[in-house]
Amino acid sequence: MVSRRTGPGRDDVLEGTMDRLDQLEAQSIYILREAFNRIDNIAMLWSLGKDSNVMIWLSRKAFFGNIPFPVAHLDTGLEFDETYEFREKYSKEWGLKLIADPCPPIETIDPSLPPNSRLAARKTAGVKECVAKYGFNGIIAGIRRDEQSMRAKERVFSPRGADGQWDFRDQPPEFWDQYKTDYPEGTHLRIHPLLHWTELDIWRYIKREEIPLVPLYFAKDGKRFRSLGEKGITFPIDSNASTIDEIIAELETIRTEERAGRAMDHDSEDAFERLRADGYM
Repeated sequence: MVSRRTGPGRDDVLEGTMDRLDQLEAQSIYILREAFNRIDNIAMLWSLGKDSNVMIWLSRKAFFGNIPFPVAHLDTGLEFDETYEFREKYSKEWGLKLIADPCPPIETIDPSLPPNSRLAARKTAGVKECVAKYGFNGIIAGIRRDEQSMRAKERVFSPRGADGQWDFRDQPPEFWDQYKTDYPEGTHLRIHPLLHWTELDIWRYIKREEIPLVPLYFAKDGKRFRSLGEKGITFPIDSNASTIDEIIAELETIRTEERAGRAMDHDSEDAFERLRADGYM
């Protein structure tokens, strides 16, 4: 059983009683099924954070408890201990086809990047290696438009260059949720089933579905992580929110950016844009 809740039924749709979370869930499940149906050999990125755990949960619903494609954790070796513990427990409990290959070492990364962005770019290189090694034609990623201004330009089905580069000026229109999935052979796609969700939507859905999370999201000694990344470039925020209800209440009032604890987001102005253009999630 994936959840106590099975999502909206036909009668809900006909009667127009679907709430926002029902609508987002239905849309994301549709995107996941379209990706699996239309694109040969796909994988999902699993950062082990709140967004990708929601994405895993939605995928289990979409495919009746059994995710039919591999789930890749791009491992820098710098995750928090709690994150690795979560991966080991839930990759088994959820029956995931886990790929946990190490990312390339820092010495192989562009030295012209600022230090924090250079460390984060190891995951960009990790995606490229993963795609080349396993021959994936599509990668499902859990980004959201409200996270960062560059991500607001993304598409749900986003074509990439041969080396994973993203050109935001050359993206297909997606009017009325009509997605282009028919591309010439050899085109690599990124699929973003959470693009329309907000941070508050994610937390409200986690509460409704009782989705497990890495405990670092919950306050301890006046600190909690709002966004999870690697040691040394991800830092907690001041917070006393130790339950999901308290986190939701906190998010309804604060105005700081979600990624305020990500050191790479405070590097040079174009650092994140360079990472995204080169294939960063």
